[in-house]
Amino acid sequence: MHGFVIIGTLIYVLSRDHSSVLMVHRHKRFSDDQLGFYNGLGGKMEDKETLIECMQRELKEEADIEATKFSLKGFVHWEGFGKKKETWLGAVFLVEEYHGIPLLENPEGTLEFIPIKDLFSYPLFEGDAAFLPKVFEKDSTLFHAHLSYDNKEFLGGRCSKGAVIEEFFSKKR
Repeated sequence: MHGFVIIGTLIYVLSRDHSSVLMVHRHKRFSDDQLGFYNGLGGKMEDKETLIECMQRELKEEADIEATKFSLKGFVHWEGFGKKKETWLGAVFLVEEYHGIPLLENPEGTLEFIPIKDLFSYPLFEGDAAFLPKVFEKDSTLFHAHLSYDNKEFLGGRCSKGAVIEEFFSKKR
């Protein structure tokens, strides 16, 4: 890892019946490194914010909701991501209860509740397979994933949870 690390949050909001998850289909900003993909909500942590304050602010900005029951599920370290080859460390939250009605869209794209069982049939980043199933596990053990990218191309990574470490390789290599 070289230079600056961007710290942020990645947030998955469950539907009221917990069968679906709120995702943003990022299709509005053509300069977006995530254009065309589905992703959880979230973004960069601002100065003097805690991770929880960042999570709540991002939920308000992107979906106009406030988390009332949530848990930290783990951390993802993305390396070499996007055109700028950025390095991110993201705290991953699962929101089980919230106040408000989620927006239908925001400046990044359309917000949709997607059935969790169908999530991997949507366009997601390849590296998401390393950690996304762990977000929805009932187990409270934190995970930590390290995912290497060359722009948007997944190179490989690993994800640890407790004593278990899984390796992930690009399907294109």
